[in-house]
Amino acid sequence: MKRRLAYESRLALKSLLAGLPAVIVAVVLLWVDDFSPQTRWTLLLLMVGLWLGLSFSLRERIARPLQTMANLVSALREEDFSVRARGARQPDSLGELAREVNALSETLREQRLSALEATALLRKVMEEIDVALFTFDETQCLRLVNRAGQRLLARPAERLLGLTAAELGLADCLSGEPARNVEMQFAGAQGRWRLRRSMFRESGRPHQLIVLSDLSRPLREEERQAWQRLIRVLGHELNNSLAPIKSIAESLNRSLRREPRPLDLDEDLRAGLTVISTRAETLTRFLSAYSRLARLPAPRFASVDVSALVRRVASLEPRLIVTVRPGPGVVIRADGDQLEQLLINLTRNAADAVLEVPGGGGASEPGVVMGWSRDAVHVEVFVEDDGPGLSETSNLFVPFFTTKASGSGIGLVLSRQIAEAHGGSLNIENRRNAPGCRAVLRLPL
Repeated sequence: MKRRLAYESRLALKSLLAGLPAVIVAVVLLWVDDFSPQTRWTLLLLMVGLWLGLSFSLRERIARPLQTMANLVSALREEDFSVRARGARQPDSLGELAREVNALSETLREQRLSALEATALLRKVMEEIDVALFTFDETQCLRLVNRAGQRLLARPAERLLGLTAAELGLADCLSGEPARNVEMQFAGAQGRWRLRRSMFRESGRPHQLIVLSDLSRPLREEERQAWQRLIRVLGHELNNSLAPIKSIAESLNRSLRREPRPLDLDEDLRAGLTVISTRAETLTRFLSAYSRLARLPAPRFASVDVSALVRRVASLEPRLIVTVRPGPGVVIRADGDQLEQLLINLTRNAADAVLEVPGGGGASEPGVVMGWSRDAVHVEVFVEDDGPGLSETSNLFVPFFTTKASGSGIGLVLSRQIAEAHGGSLNIENRRNAPGCRAVLRLPL
């Protein structure tokens, strides 16, 4: 293979060749003219020396700045951004090159500083968050773990880094669904975990990020709050029924102990027993409603014609006419009985709201409107009314919360449970451009 000369050597050779014709002409003139030998050799040496000196000086003038720029670029490659090129103020091409290199160095320095600050912030956040983070490379070896992950595995990072996922008991986390709930036991904890897995690249190599968040504590907190709410509701209802029963029982007991007995004792006994019976019946209805809420059966899916279902529910309201707004033909897989009960609850609430308005429910007013629509993946059944609207929407789905004097407070709760058991949702809100409310049942096709 033919070896090429270095750039500096080629530059020196070309500069020598450029001056060679002039040297040859000068030598010929020296020998043609009548000069003494001493003069000839003196001038010859002087010309050759000047020729060689100028050639190598030209080589240095061109090659030296390039070597300087190469050193600067090498410093940038080594992430040393403190080096600057001199001569940036010169109004020539080398000065322009020096200015550009200095600007590049400053830009890289600022970007590196920003990256270092962002990395420091990211590491700080990773260390402080109460979620276990693990990073594995393509060989499933652990490359990064935060404090929560160290507590979970009950070992410091120095003893964890470099171990495989199988050795750490995390091999199942690297396969399967990337987001799911899992039951796992570790040296530092056990219980239910929310697993999230994602891919990223670092230094061109693929890595997997595993995030494990403990579901036990939030679930226990939600369970505790649910029990507290339930106890408050039960205590309130029991006190409302037992307090008058206790008061009337003590009053009747005092009347029975009085001598002589009051003439109207029998009437007081009948009235008191009537109140006790009424309050006991109210308490029984409350507990029965709670039992219904706690024992909602699983839906039995079958084909349900949405049009027939809506028209049937609309015809069941006896107090006013429910207008049906036709929609497209849709057949879904659902429990027809449960959906019918859900829509009956919504229609009854809408009719109650309309009848609260003086003159509401008249034949000339639509009052309550039912209808349905669909898109590619969902069907929506809506119930609208022109009643007074909702003054409080945050407690609509709180068990036993009701604004009606004779309401149980479980109708909407049961309705939402039915919707969610079908993989859908139930939303109730005030209408935006008209008085009244709009309830929307959204179900998958």
